[in-house]
Amino acid sequence: MSNPTMLDVLTREGVLINVSVRYWRAAKKLKAEDLGLDPDDVTDKLISLGHKKLLPREALAAFALIESRAHALVDASTFPFLGVAHFLPNAKLAEVTTRLEALEQEFQAAQQTFMGQYRDLRVQASRDWWDAARKLVSDPDRLVATIEASFPKPDTMGRYFQFSTHLFQVSVPDGIAQADLITAADQREIIEARQRAAVEARGKIAQGVDSFVRDCVATLREQTAQLCEDMLASFQQGKTGVHQKTLNRLVGFIDEFKQLNFAGDAELEARLSETRRTLLSRSAGEYRDDTKARLTLTTGIEKLANTARQMAKQDAQEIVQRFGQLGARRFHLAA
Repeated sequence: MSNPTMLDVLTREGVLINVSVRYWRAAKKLKAEDLGLDPDDVTDKLISLGHKKLLPREALAAFALIESRAHALVDASTFPFLGVAHFLPNAKLAEVTTRLEALEQEFQAAQQTFMGQYRDLRVQASRDWWDAARKLVSDPDRLVATIEASFPKPDTMGRYFQFSTHLFQVSVPDGIAQADLITAADQREIIEARQRAAVEARGKIAQGVDSFVRDCVATLREQTAQLCEDMLASFQQGKTGVHQKTLNRLVGFIDEFKQLNFAGDAELEARLSETRRTLLSRSAGEYRDDTKARLTLTTGIEKLANTARQMAKQDAQEIVQRFGQLGARRFHLAA
């Protein structure tokens, strides 16, 4: 199975997603001159310049929270793809985009609230900086003027805020068939150079896709092992022993695994399904009241952790090949 076909399969199984949350950070990089100091007299060992906050942290806390929630959602629902974006499986597409749309609405509401308070925040910030400047520098007017000049005008503030979600697919570049140049010699030279670049790019992307699928399989296996180990620690350290929230974490993980398992790790999915059937049909209270059942639970989780950890170290070539072959069969039937 050729790697270009692997890329074709991948584009059918999901999309690439990139989420950008941009907002005014309310920071100013101070220079020695801003403090009325000679740059040659400033030493980093004694004086800290760099970026200083123009507003209190709480003034922008809503944006920071939304940004962290957006990135956490993407990180939990995707796989990093070749360092340029995140791969989002189709099974998670509707859920993730819906939640991102809700976060975007929160972002817009927070922006409106902030803009309504902006003028008052600027006034209060100038007062606070004036009080601080009088204690810090010999020329407080100069420093406060620098700070005030760092605040954008209200009618231009909109450009500093943006919540954007981009969905796209990666494709292998084709060779360039023609070029608009003056001479035929130059035209042939450019075409050949671009053809070589296209071939090189195809090779790198194809190789990257193969490694990407392997990494995704290993990541899910490692996450399975880590969750099981966390559960075992909770059983030992928790006051109640087996807690329902701990069992529910594994239930939720199994559901999440099925949505993220675009590569088709049938072996681990089967083991997780068996774990759900044999170990998660009882409540935490039942396990606490039954010593034998509790031992069965602990042994089963420990076995799953060891198996998943061992699987994570194995070569996933067989899964990668099946993934590509599945796509080839789909293409053949479609043709």
